[in-house]
Amino acid sequence: MRKILSFLNLVFATLSLVTVALFVSPFDRDGTRIHRIARLWASIHLAVSGITVSLQGADNLPEPPFLLMSNHQSALDIFVLLAAVPVSFKFIAKRQLFSIPIFGWGMRRAGYISIDRDNPREALKAIEEAVRRIREGTPVLIFPEGTRGTKGSQGRVGLQPFMKGAFSLASRAEVPVVPLAILNSSFLQPTGSIFSPPRLTGEVVIRVGKPIPVTGKGVSYKTGLMDEVREAMKRLM
Repeated sequence: MRKILSFLNLVFATLSLVTVALFVSPFDRDGTRIHRIARLWASIHLAVSGITVSLQGADNLPEPPFLLMSNHQSALDIFVLLAAVPVSFKFIAKRQLFSIPIFGWGMRRAGYISIDRDNPREALKAIEEAVRRIREGTPVLIFPEGTRGTKGSQGRVGLQPFMKGAFSLASRAEVPVVPLAILNSSFLQPTGSIFSPPRLTGEVVIRVGKPIPVTGKGVSYKTGLMDEVREAMKRLM
């Protein structure tokens, strides 16, 4: 019964709150109000699903601007990040999500950044847009793996190879990179479970690492930065 309620709530809350966001957006130039609506949407879904989120290391978050980089285990990650991370950030998300009726419209109005990984020219435009937003003081969140991880032989979700575009963005923006690690979301909602968590009730943990400085290291430091972020995420996990 709870799974059915979770699914119905997700559909109803998405339709209702995205509609509100569309009306609010003309009066919300920086997307702060829409982000609050998104946090409410995520919090309601988690509450109905019986999922709690624990945020550890929040004092590691610096003053903006900065770039957030998180591992990616599950579709549930979007909800837990929105609900628990206490800053108004913008997601960089794959282009296909923006094509979903109503939901995609809300993402555009929220100021989230669409990236087409199959089109290098469009991907570069997305990176340039993200750099502009970050330099204006808006934190941006990206999943450097580009896709959700898969379970290994021990049942744990390891890190996938990182995409270089995330680190081109970091080098261009020249702001601190804050690594995040999400734990347990893949257990509650494994890959393939789209609409509602099949294992209702549980806790997801988000760990915030110390900011990694980028200023002055130059664009040639992309590989070194990638290694630093990867090691930081492994420690957090």
